[in-house]
Amino acid sequence: MKKITLIFLLTTGYVFSNINAVVSILPEQTFVKAIGGDKVNVSLMVQPGNSPHNYEPKPSQMVDITKADLYFAIDVEFEAVWLPKFQDLNPRMQVIDLADHITKMQMQVQHCEESKAEHEEHHGEEEHHEEDADEAHHGEDAHAHDHKGEDPHIWTAPANVKIIAENIYKALIQKDPENKAYYQKNLELFLASVDETDRKIKHILSSVADGESFMVFHPSWGYFAKAYHLTQIAVEVEGKEPKPKELIHLLKEAKEEKVKAIFTQPEFSDTTATVIAKELQIPVVKVSPLAPNWSENLINIANAIAGKN
Repeated sequence: MKKITLIFLLTTGYVFSNINAVVSILPEQTFVKAIGGDKVNVSLMVQPGNSPHNYEPKPSQMVDITKADLYFAIDVEFEAVWLPKFQDLNPRMQVIDLADHITKMQMQVQHCEESKAEHEEHHGEEEHHEEDADEAHHGEDAHAHDHKGEDPHIWTAPANVKIIAENIYKALIQKDPENKAYYQKNLELFLASVDETDRKIKHILSSVADGESFMVFHPSWGYFAKAYHLTQIAVEVEGKEPKPKELIHLLKEAKEEKVKAIFTQPEFSDTTATVIAKELQIPVVKVSPLAPNWSENLINIANAIAGKN
C-alpha cells in the first residue's frame, strides 16, 4: 500500500507540476492563466495602479525572478530597462516576446496636422523655448514618458490577443510537452472567448459609422480603433498635455465629430479631460488598458462610443 501511495504521489506531483512564469502587466496575467491553468504559477511585475512606463520592481518581485522558468514580455517601456537585469539575475529564465508576429502601429505623435503646422508656422521660436521647459519638466514628472515609436498597447485588439495566446501556448508546450493536450484545450476555449468578444463589439458598433471618433486622454486605444474602423482623438500626445491653441482645436474637432465620451486612465491625471468633458457636456469614462478583465473592458468602451452606457 505504501508503495502504491508513493507511486501515486510521484505521478500526481509530476502531472500537476507547475511552471513558474512572470509577466509584466495584468492583461498578460489573465492570458497566461487562461491557457496555463493550474499548471502555471504567474507572478505580476507592474502592480495595479502603476504605470509600465516607469515601474520599479520591489525586492520581493526580484525573488520571483530568481525562481522563474519563463518571462512573458510584451514590449512595454519598463522592460527595456529591467529585462537585462532580470536575465543577469536568472540566466536560465527564458524570455518569450508575446508581441512576436504582431504588426506594430506607430504611436500618435501629434494632436492634428492643422494644429501642428499652424503652431510651427507662427510660434517656432516660442515652441523651441517651451520644448526646453518641457524637457526639464519631463525629468521631474513621475508620469512623464516618451511616446515616440511603436505603440505597445497591442492587447487592445482581439485579433492581437489571439496571436498573444498562440505565443503563450507555444512557450508552454515547449517547456512542458507532457501537458500539451491540457494547454491546447485551454487555448481553444480561450480563442473561442476572444471570438465571442469580437462578435459582441461588432454588434455594439454596428450602428456606428466607419471612422467614428472617440476621445481619449492617453493614446492607448489605437489598435482597438484600427480593428473597428474608428478614429482615436488623443488629448495627451508624446507625454504632453495640449497647449491652449491645441486645446481649442481639440474642442472644435470633438464637437464636429460629436464624440460621446472621453476616456481617461486611473494611472494618469484627468484634470484636463474633466475640463474638456465639462465643455462638451460628455461623460468622463475611466478605463485602463491595464485592467485584467480585458474582454469586459473592450465591450464597455464599445458601448460608450456607441452612446449605450
